[in-house]
Amino acid sequence: MKNQQNTGKENIAAHSFSLNNRKQLNMTGVKEVVTFNENKVILQTTQGNLSIKGEDLNIHNLNLDDGSVKIEGYVSSLEYTDKINSKGLLNKLFK
Repeated sequence: MKNQQNTGKENIAAHSFSLNNRKQLNMTGVKEVVTFNENKVILQTTQGNLSIKGEDLNIHNLNLDDGSVKIEGYVSSLEYTDKINSKGLLNKLFK
């Protein structure tokens, strides 16, 4: 059974992560991989969009059925945003 948190508006799956030595990131509550390359991964999570920046980033063990993912590589930053401007993201991808 998935962990869920009641926010008063809806039940959402719990979101958590652990980062080991800035090289291995394990996460739950992942809904979708928005975009990724070796320097940046953007995930849609139950708590908003998460931008992960680093070097040699690789996605392993992605399971959207249970909302888990493992990312390996050097992690330099994690940043949450409530929304992604789709026009801005598309413009960045096609530059």
